[in-house]
Amino acid sequence: MAEGATGLTAPAADGVTMAQGRSRPAWAEIDLDAVTHNAAVLSLLVRPARLCAVVKAHGYGHGGPAVAKAALAGGAAQLAVALVDEGVELRQHGVEAPILLLSECSADAVDTALAYDLTPTLYTSEGIEQVARAAAALCRRTAVHVKVDTGMHRVGAPPAEAPALVQAVLAQPSLRLEGLWTHLPVADGEGEDDRAFTLGQLDLFDRVVAGLAQGGIAPEMLHAANTAGAVAFPSSRYDMVRCGLGLYGYLPGAAVSAAFDAQAGGATLRPAMSLKARVVAVRTLDAGVRPSYGRLRPLPGRSVVATVPIGYADGVPRSLFAPGYEVLIGGVRRPLAGMITMDQVVVDCGEDTSVRPGDEVVLLGRQGDEVITADDWAALLGTISYEVLCGVGPRVPRIVVHGSEPDGPAARPA
Repeated sequence: MAEGATGLTAPAADGVTMAQGRSRPAWAEIDLDAVTHNAAVLSLLVRPARLCAVVKAHGYGHGGPAVAKAALAGGAAQLAVALVDEGVELRQHGVEAPILLLSECSADAVDTALAYDLTPTLYTSEGIEQVARAAAALCRRTAVHVKVDTGMHRVGAPPAEAPALVQAVLAQPSLRLEGLWTHLPVADGEGEDDRAFTLGQLDLFDRVVAGLAQGGIAPEMLHAANTAGAVAFPSSRYDMVRCGLGLYGYLPGAAVSAAFDAQAGGATLRPAMSLKARVVAVRTLDAGVRPSYGRLRPLPGRSVVATVPIGYADGVPRSLFAPGYEVLIGGVRRPLAGMITMDQVVVDCGEDTSVRPGDEVVLLGRQGDEVITADDWAALLGTISYEVLCGVGPRVPRIVVHGSEPDGPAARPA
């Protein structure tokens, strides 16, 4: 099934984009069973707190609507997105669960947000007034969350201003204060300074909550934890945790992984994305030949060189070349033979004359006993697994699989 995946797309009758044709054998397999499994593991880990599945950025590159439904099936109670358009897409694909907007939306998007029953996050007087007016025009009482900036310094109300903003929300008959929340930027940190900073944030958040309580104000829902916080700082779980990366099968750093292992009772998370292609050409080149742009690397010996139709326009960065990135063909790790190009890579298969056009190539995922993870890419690139997953380009079709098997004869889009 997956070999039929290409970048050619056409809208299906239900508005879902379907992969069609065989013109370019490169695709990403999205294991929705893994997403459901991960949601179930995380839900169990953090209970009685609820799990909010973060499906922004098209589900971290996995496919927003499909991932949202899989996470809800695994026990997620609600969803979170960054953009109004992301929330609208989920609603248009039949998702009925609560959807939290993680930032204030612009004034011209407020009506759309409320029309699609998205839950606004607010942290400015202007934002409160705009949402209140829009809700009043709809004769609706809209649930909102107020965000407190306890140290991320990106968006959110300063702690000293948060009580006044909460009061402003409560003064609006068209608004209902459902949640109060903050964000933990270094909950995945390895050092004592990071841990101390995170604990300081939680203390500051608790003091804001206590101050509101003295005035008789108790938000229905408190939340602070991302995946790292939910795992490494149990005190950050409050009423709900917002898990993104963990939902897709990864944990952000050694400290978080160790904390997970200590709490999960042997449960594991399963990566949900594999990136694959097929060999489209094979040639034998002499020792010393320097394939691809820049002629940067001489072949160490007479070698079979395979061409694979995926490149940096698809999320395979050129900077993987220098640190020695390898792909899997026939269950064997194979180094690149030359610089990654926009649409293709060339792979040094050494003396293996069994490699043929049509052979499966795994750039991210498992083949035989070997596996390449987003963490492996991140280590080579000096970045984080989040960026690797989100970086898989839009012209790579997402093909739904369940476990290791493709989802039937006709690929379903993620």
